[in-house]
Amino acid sequence: MPVTFDLTVLLFAAGAVLGTVRPTIQLPRVVSRILSLYLLIAIGLKGGAALAGSALNLSLVATIAAGLAMALVVPIAGYFTLKRVTSRLNAAAIAAAYGSVSVVTFVTAVQSLELSGTPYGGYMTAVLALMESPAIFMAILLAAAVRGRRGVGGSGEERLSVRHALREALTDRTQLLLIVAFALGALLGTSQIGPVPLLLGDGFRLVLAAFLFDMGTEVARQFPVARRSSPSLLVYAVCAPLAHAACSLLLSTLLGFGVGDATLLMVLSASASYIVVPAVVRHAIPEANPALYLGLSLGVTFPFNIVFGIPLFSALAKIVLG
Repeated sequence: MPVTFDLTVLLFAAGAVLGTVRPTIQLPRVVSRILSLYLLIAIGLKGGAALAGSALNLSLVATIAAGLAMALVVPIAGYFTLKRVTSRLNAAAIAAAYGSVSVVTFVTAVQSLELSGTPYGGYMTAVLALMESPAIFMAILLAAAVRGRRGVGGSGEERLSVRHALREALTDRTQLLLIVAFALGALLGTSQIGPVPLLLGDGFRLVLAAFLFDMGTEVARQFPVARRSSPSLLVYAVCAPLAHAACSLLLSTLLGFGVGDATLLMVLSASASYIVVPAVVRHAIPEANPALYLGLSLGVTFPFNIVFGIPLFSALAKIVLG
């Protein structure tokens, strides 16, 4: 489907424009939260139900392994790239954001695949959940190593902060809700959740469109932060997702994935977290500048993926694997 006719992308762009003209325009926080919870529950149920209808096979194992491999490689590669242009602790925080995933970007990609009639595995929701946390753990370890080299980090307060951050990464409510919804979908199966069109049909598309409009206004508020970032970081915010997607496409080709699964793996690898990672990293790496890892992921990479990345990744997957 061409981007110009995609209602969700148009509303996202409209939100960004209106948010730039009138920064005070935004949905009430409680409404935005309800919309995000709705999307998490819906995508979890759909993914779990699809998994219940498919047998455990080598494709499932290979896809999960590929997702976990990208979740480990991306933050490590990102850290060693970013430390050349910013401080090591900032590099660890930004690498965590780009090594983790964006649920909203994934949901938008799933919607795009469904509208185009491209099949994909329901287990990709499980891959999404599994890819959220490894990058956070890697960032915490990298930050601890940096502090160790500087001769700091031995205080009980800091160790407590790291323990608290690890606990948040494992028990983050976004991830837990997604996992619970996925488990319920797998338990109930397609026959039980299929007849709920308000949740999984047109209602889902309308909620996603409304949520992306709200995200557009939020992105507009991050534009000034992104513009103040160094040119090297801005280049990373666009080029790194493309490189991550290319690696995922190569993996997908080697492992024989279908177009739908390859597209979603590319989207997951190219996305950056702007919800879970900032919530955890603020405790684990308090020395890092939130304006960098939040401004870049939300102000640059998120809109890039929504408007350009998803259709580009889908087109490349069709060319290479179709």
